[in-house]
Amino acid sequence: MATSNSEPIYLPLENVESEHCALIVEKGLAQVKGIESHKVELNNRRAAITVDDNEVVSDAVRAVKDLGYGVTTVKGSFPVLGMTCASCAGSAESIVKHQPGVVNASVNFATGNLTVEYLPNMTDAPTLQKAVQSVGYDLLVEDESTQQETLETIHAEKFKQLKRKTTWAILLSLPVVIIGMFFMDMPYADPIMWLFSTPVVLWLGKDFFINAWKQAKHRSANMDTLVALSTGIAYLFSVFNMLFADFWHQRGLHAHVYFEAAAVIIAFILLGKLLEEKAKGNTSSAIKKLMGLQPKTVVVIQADGTEKQVAIDEVNAGDVILVKPGEKIAVDGMVVSGNSYVDESMLSGEPVPVLKKANEKVFAGTINQKGSFQFEAVKVGRETMLAQIISMVQDAQGSKAPVQKLVDRIAGIFVPVVIVIAILTFVLWLILGGDSGLVQGLLAAVTVLVIACPCALGLATPTAIMVGVGKGAERGILIKDAESLELAKKVNAIVLDKTGTITEGRPQVTGIQWLNDDDTAKSILLSLEKQSEHPLAEAVLKHLEGVPAIALSMFDSITGKGAKASHDDETYVVGNRKLLSEHGISIDNALQQQANEWGGESKTVIWFANRSQALAVIAISDQIKETSVQAIKEMQDMGIELYMLTGDNEATAKAIAQQTGIGHYKAEVLPQHKADFVKELQQQGKVVAMVGDGINDSTALATADVSIAMGKGSDIAMDVAKMTIISSDLTKIPQAIRLSKQTVATIKQNLFWAFIYNLIGIPIAAGILYPINGFLLNPMIAGAAMALSSVSVVSNSLRLKWKK
Repeated sequence: MATSNSEPIYLPLENVESEHCALIVEKGLAQVKGIESHKVELNNRRAAITVDDNEVVSDAVRAVKDLGYGVTTVKGSFPVLGMTCASCAGSAESIVKHQPGVVNASVNFATGNLTVEYLPNMTDAPTLQKAVQSVGYDLLVEDESTQQETLETIHAEKFKQLKRKTTWAILLSLPVVIIGMFFMDMPYADPIMWLFSTPVVLWLGKDFFINAWKQAKHRSANMDTLVALSTGIAYLFSVFNMLFADFWHQRGLHAHVYFEAAAVIIAFILLGKLLEEKAKGNTSSAIKKLMGLQPKTVVVIQADGTEKQVAIDEVNAGDVILVKPGEKIAVDGMVVSGNSYVDESMLSGEPVPVLKKANEKVFAGTINQKGSFQFEAVKVGRETMLAQIISMVQDAQGSKAPVQKLVDRIAGIFVPVVIVIAILTFVLWLILGGDSGLVQGLLAAVTVLVIACPCALGLATPTAIMVGVGKGAERGILIKDAESLELAKKVNAIVLDKTGTITEGRPQVTGIQWLNDDDTAKSILLSLEKQSEHPLAEAVLKHLEGVPAIALSMFDSITGKGAKASHDDETYVVGNRKLLSEHGISIDNALQQQANEWGGESKTVIWFANRSQALAVIAISDQIKETSVQAIKEMQDMGIELYMLTGDNEATAKAIAQQTGIGHYKAEVLPQHKADFVKELQQQGKVVAMVGDGINDSTALATADVSIAMGKGSDIAMDVAKMTIISSDLTKIPQAIRLSKQTVATIKQNLFWAFIYNLIGIPIAAGILYPINGFLLNPMIAGAAMALSSVSVVSNSLRLKWKK
């Protein structure tokens, strides 16, 4: 039974610490039959694969493990209920095997047990239980007794293990260093050092050797290969010198041992890994913060009005949930009763709480203030805005910046090149080093292997991207991929849509003048607009709230002009000036004067009239957002050219441009022409960002180099755009550009230090300074330098967090 699965399956990876490791895993996955596509996301520590048959997952896991890396899986055993024969076992086993995220599964009819291994991020025991129930059996899953090990607890356990190893390695290495440096001539110095260093190399450092061997079996090499080679050579050479000291004495040379180098290298590298793990944990703190925003339980109002506390997983769309003061909102929904201010800063980055009344949306992860209200769940689980933000941030952190491609190529050949340099170093010392050539050559080769650090290179870009994307998310700037984060700094032209971007996007009646203040006329206007589909009709309805409606007949919508209807044998129209002219309707001077005045202020003017004369003139305008003027000035100060596009008339466009200080604008632009305008700017050699909020902006957004959507706009615009400003506040755009500049600067610094470190470190380790001043680098110092290089790169990325 082969079932195609187009949904990606995520394998949580262990020990994949650098881009080089990621490349090795990618190559390994490429050789697994049945994998349709694969991608290693180093920052998220996972590999995303799509398979033509779910059973291929176990082959993929085996392939990763064969390479010396790990995949986090959970193994469990559950009793299967309701089986009566061996074929029942076969059917239960088959359904479990084809669940996404299941690595291996077998049902034993004799014992009645299902033994299963699965990926904890893809599935869990209750999901498997539902699958088994779907074919007529059941699984006995007890929540209390079988608490699932989550990825977090597994990582925490790994960290504790690493801490334990590092502590022991340092404690055991200290006496070796003290003897090696100061008490070499004491009796039994060599055996004592051998005694202390052996557990460090063979017990605490055994993973390096195991993984290096797995790599070698696949004709591959990674960081573990360098560590295993260097410490292994130093250790074996020292054991030989200790046991066969006469071999050197007969040649007039002293038999040195280098146990301290082997032990200290492992201690330093373990310490480096520990510090790196801790620092890397901080780079993903934004995701952890977002994940921590959702409460674990909620109070659901039952049909009989009673309250019941249920787990978040059990909430369904349509449930009515009670939110008390100070509580977090659990899922997305719509307020049904009560009102309160809600702090949405964790999603939008805006510090001011927002008032929520009946029929207003609330979002998962936001915090209720002092009031209490009930809301109906609309989106639950993976559909909530918070879940989508977390998913978007994870995908962005897992994506690669264009600069990474070059680094990947370098990392791919790094380890083999270093091994060649080490061999070359040894050969040159052997030829040119005279009597001590063999010993010095061996030490220099070991030092070269130890000091080379592909990790620093591999961590340079992704750690900066992780921090940059995370920082953006905390400030309400959602960045979809690393490429747009890298490109945003180059933007020198920004095209702004007017409605909903510069302005609120919610037209409001700013004035209404009646010929005679007549209540019946108001009711007729309200009833006419109620049936109209025009966007401006809603503004009039809002303004006339509380006015009673009236029955109208013969309603007719006149495209592009307005609408008409009848009441008591009289025809009434609402629409533009053209509509009144066509019907030969007269306009009173006072009303005309008012209309001219409002027109001069770039307000949209609509008329209400009966068959013979105009009864009212109404001014409608879309308010400019409070922050738009400040944002536009900021962007202009950054040397960016701004262009405003709108479908509105020339007068309105000109007035908005003057009020906001935008120099270039285009009025009466159709949606398809927006994309053409973006192309025009690109042909002039400009790097263009398009900012929009509606479906009509989606083509232009897709055409631009950097696309930015307003979070309060349409879902289509947000899907197309590479960045989303959740609060729809334009001041976030200069912030996003500054963040891009800071992130790219950090990537460049990281790469510079990683390259310089290796370019300077490797020749010094090889002994290039020896002919000049007799300097030879101690392998222990090389080990410390190598450990520090990775830590310094991650620490430099973390500095991004505190930049303004």
